[in-house]
Amino acid sequence: MLYYLFEFLEKQYQLPGAGLFQFLTFRAALSVLLSLLIAMVYGKRIILYLQKKQIGESIRDLGLEGQKQKAGTPTMGGLIIIVSTLLPVILFADIKNIYVILLIVTTVWMGIIGFIDDYIKTFKKDKQGLKGKFKVMGQVGLGLIVGLTLYFHPAVTIKEKDTTTITETFEVEKVFGEETKSVRTNVPFFKNNELDYADFISWMGEGAEDYAWLIFIPVVILIVTAVSNGANLTDGIDGLAAGSSAIIVLTLGIFAWVSGNIQFSDYLDIFYLPRVGELVVYIAAFAGALVGFLWYNTYPAQVFMGDTGSLTIGGVIAVIAIIVRKELLIPILCGIFFAESLSVMLQVGYFKRTKKKYGEGRRIFLMAPLHHHYQKKLYHESKIVTRFWIIGIMLAIISIVTLKIR
Repeated sequence: MLYYLFEFLEKQYQLPGAGLFQFLTFRAALSVLLSLLIAMVYGKRIILYLQKKQIGESIRDLGLEGQKQKAGTPTMGGLIIIVSTLLPVILFADIKNIYVILLIVTTVWMGIIGFIDDYIKTFKKDKQGLKGKFKVMGQVGLGLIVGLTLYFHPAVTIKEKDTTTITETFEVEKVFGEETKSVRTNVPFFKNNELDYADFISWMGEGAEDYAWLIFIPVVILIVTAVSNGANLTDGIDGLAAGSSAIIVLTLGIFAWVSGNIQFSDYLDIFYLPRVGELVVYIAAFAGALVGFLWYNTYPAQVFMGDTGSLTIGGVIAVIAIIVRKELLIPILCGIFFAESLSVMLQVGYFKRTKKKYGEGRRIFLMAPLHHHYQKKLYHESKIVTRFWIIGIMLAIISIVTLKIR
């Protein structure tokens, strides 16, 4: 709750106009440092506790090299990420901010679903964990909460430029109008880069925009479900999900930074989103937690994040992308998650089709998700992970470039 102390000091000493943004940067820096410290120092204690309680991973024999050696490695390490994120956020962020509240709810909600899944796998010795339909129900429930909040909450607004004001010297002056409710989003690579979800029901006639939630909320549910499942599928080898997610989260942090600053959003010709800059503090804490967890999760992993971590990571990434109105960038920015999910869908679909047609199922990949395909080709885990990270960095750069290339 130090945010309110800093806010008081800022008002008391009458910091200049740029002070608030510098204050945000300062809090983000403290947030990332504290989360990193918690993850690296107390993460070790959590790992030792998990080992003491014999909360180890039960490994299915998939015929992969080095797989058997991982049996018994502590799981539920996602608790490290969750704790290391929430503590700095509570200390340094404005917890009255609607966007911060949504992300805290997302973290706890998805963390609980993942924890239940890991608990069933570990203590009930059921390798299937929580049934898929219950996972999906949880993801849909979160998507519904996020969608309804973003659509109806009065503090979720955009502020647009109005360039029609003429000054006394007969020059056009760039000014920003009133805050307005809108379900518009940015479309990458296009000059007129706005998409209004309300346009999809414009055929309903006058007043149709009042029912834009019929499109917007299902889209939010789909994105939350897809990204959280994608992160879950990516968590298959040491360091892959945590490292890839850290790259994605840092990129989203840049988007939140520029979208929440009136000067940068004006220069880049993107939506100015009031109050969204506060996300930078949360994102800094989340990124620090991921990197701190990665210290123990790189090959050979001392701890696995389990569904406690992977479902939480995917849910948080999805919600941040929707908040900063960059959800249409997800197939690019989250390209690793997308490729992993697509490989599973293609593998399952092709197997079922060929089994029906030829009497036996055939495969596109040696094994799905995609990272297992390369393991079957005898690539070392470290090489697979490093190359996936490199691809993730390239996709992140392409995503950032979309701010100017249209």
